[in-house]
Formats: sequence, C-alpha cells, structure tokens
Amino acid sequence: MKRYLFLLIVLLTSISPLMAQEEVFPDGSPIPDWFRQIEPTDIDQLGKHYRITDYGVVNDSTVLQTEKIQAVIDQASEQGGGIIIIPAGTFLSGSLFFKPGTHLHLEKNAVIKGSDDITHFKLLETRMEGQTLKYFAALVNADGMDGFTISGSGTLNGNGHRYWRHFWIRRQFNKNCTNMDEMRPRVLYISNSKNVQVSGISLINSPFWTSHYYKCENVKILNLHIFAPHTTEKAPSSDAIDLDACKNVLVKNCFMSVNDDAIALKGGKGPNADTDPNNGGNYNIIVEDCEFGFCHSALTCGSESIHNRNIILRRIKVTDAKRLFLLKMRPDTPQHYEYITLEDIKGSAKNMFNFSPWTQFFDLKGEKDIKFSKGNHITFRNIKLDCDRIFNSRASDQYNVSNVTMEDVKLSTSPDQVTKPEYIDNLIMKNVKINGDKL
Repeated sequence: MKRYLFLLIVLLTSISPLMAQEEVFPDGSPIPDWFRQIEPTDIDQLGKHYRITDYGVVNDSTVLQTEKIQAVIDQASEQGGGIIIIPAGTFLSGSLFFKPGTHLHLEKNAVIKGSDDITHFKLLETRMEGQTLKYFAALVNADGMDGFTISGSGTLNGNGHRYWRHFWIRRQFNKNCTNMDEMRPRVLYISNSKNVQVSGISLINSPFWTSHYYKCENVKILNLHIFAPHTTEKAPSSDAIDLDACKNVLVKNCFMSVNDDAIALKGGKGPNADTDPNNGGNYNIIVEDCEFGFCHSALTCGSESIHNRNIILRRIKVTDAKRLFLLKMRPDTPQHYEYITLEDIKGSAKNMFNFSPWTQFFDLKGEKDIKFSKGNHITFRNIKLDCDRIFNSRASDQYNVSNVTMEDVKLSTSPDQVTKPEYIDNLIMKNVKINGDKL
C-alpha cells in the first residue's frame, strides 16, 4: 500500500508542472487546443477538382475572364462543391464570389490578377472602415461559408498601381478626401464565415486593404506572404490583415510588409458603435512566429474599433516598422482595448508603444460630448528592440491607459527616453534595461 501511495505522489508531482504550464490568454482563460492544431489543407479531401483551363479559361494576362472563372465556381457549387484549381499562368479578373462548398487552390506560379478598372468590381453592400454600406467587392470574396479554404503557393495580385496613382493625385487637389473617395477594391474579403483556413499563398499589390475578415470565427491564416510597396510607389491603405469583429483567429508564420498597418483590429466607429448589431469586438486573437517588414504598425487597435480582448503578439521579428504597437483612440467612438500581451519580440521599430487621440474624419454625428476610451492590462514581455522612442504617446482627457507591465525588456534608444510616463496609471517595470542600464 505504501508503495502505491509513493507512486501516486510521484505521478502527481510530475503532472503538476505540466498543468502549471497550460497556456492561457492574457485574462487567464485557457487557450484551446484548436490554436495548436495546424493541419495543411488537403485538396484531395475537398471534393471534385475544377481546373479552370478545362472550362474555357485561357492563360492570358491581358484578357478579362471574370465571367468564365465565376461560371466554374458556380458550376462547382451547383454540383455539390469542390475546389477551383488555378494552374500556372496569369488570369485577369474582376470580383469573384465563392459559394458554399467551394474552395480555391493556386498552384505554383499561378496568379489571379485584379483588373485595374473599378467597373470590373461589383458594387454591393459590404463592410468598409467600420461601416456596413455600399462599396466595391474585393477580387476574391466569400460570404456565409463554413470550412472555406484558400491554399497553394500561387498569388493573388491586386495590380494596384493605377489605383495608387489616382489616389495620390486626388489627395493633391483635395486633401480632405477620405480613403474611400478614390474607388479601390480589396484583394480578399471573407465575411460571416467560420472554420476558415487561408494558407501558403502570396497577396501582393493591393489597391486598398489587402485582406479583410468580417464577423468570422475560427480562422487560421498561415504561411502567407503579404506585400505592398512603400518607397517609389506607395500603396495607400494597404493593411495586410484587417480583423473586423472576429473571434478565435490564429495568424502564424506570415511575412507582412505594407504601406499601412500590418495587423489591424477593427469593429465599428461612431458615437453609438457599441450598440450597432453590424459591429463587434475582436476576441481571442493570436499572432505568432511572424516577420514584419516596413509597416505603419505591427499591431494596431483601430482606427475603427470598439472592443478588443485577449490579443497576443508573440515570437515576432520586426524590421523598419514605424510602431510596434498602436492604440488609435477615437474621441467619437467608445473604445476598450484590454488584456493584450506582446512577448518574445526582437528587431527595430521607430516607436514601441504609441497612443494618442485619433481624429481622422472625426464625426460625433450631432452629439455634443466626446466618447471616452480605455486601454488596460497590456504587457510587454521579453522584448529586445531598437527604437527612437519608447512611449510615443501623451496624456488626454479623452482616454485612460492603465495597468501596463514591462518585463524583461531591453531597449536601445535615444538617451532622453529614460523616464516613466506619469499618464499611464500603474506602469510596472521589471528588469527593464535602456541602453544597457537598468531602469
């Protein structure tokens, strides 16, 4: 009996450390196993293969083939579903709409190239900049799907050059024009869907936001290459991944370099945004093992956002970002950003933590008083960063930022960046070194 009791004690002792290592979100709730289950898309399990060149679509980058490609998608859906195969070659198209039961696979050297004529993109009710309104569809669209996948190693090319030139010309004669005044499509838009996996492909040269997920749940975004230029040609508003009122999202092993925010969490804007059923928060978002090139911010809450909770950015390399983390505080929108952790990050960013009033296209819609915003329970852990400024932020009566922890942080920065900002309530620093000196 004593021997069995001894073995039981040994067993419990060996198990307890494993139990203690259970991964949790920043608010302490367990991270489900779903976030660790990474399975490549097996196109042989997705039904009949529909190779577009078998249905009258030709490999010609100069001929618009929207109707022919859409006919293949429609036929696959009508016949019970299947996978649309894009073979090597370049295929010019306007907006395409995937139907229930259909999937997209781009083989090596396959390119769907977006038309640079906006009239080739359907005008419909969609989601843009925190509003549900009439605007242009993306190049690839999927709505109301369960189990939708995009896979392969090919490319969705937004072909944005003409749109970018027109945008900057418009800004020259009308500095107050909005991002949507110059009519531009996105590359990928997935809405009202669950159990989605987008993997392996490249998304490049988007005319507007590169990929946009709206009211989606259980989404895995894996091994993507997302790029839009920022030097000679500047791709305005080319956000890499916009998550808009989404829940349970994993972004893993992706490269992102765009001329705007890389990961942007959105969800609605306006003084009554939190009561509009078209809006929503982002919950349980993990971005890990990714690399960021140039971007305005690696992770941004806003500019159209009402509630983000349980957000993790970890095991990241960042190079030449303007900001590592940005909170856009809109005085015309009630906002709450909470339980956010950034950990195991190395590289360079001009600013580590940026927050200030965000007044672009400010509109209280007739209300008198501004809306109050909050950011709290934010943790920076195991960070090694070269930056010009640590806190590029300021005090304001429009918001409160509190319960910020910096732990095991090593920063190389200018000598004047050594004070703790008093406008952050309960700023805790543990083993923080600036230019080699412990703070």
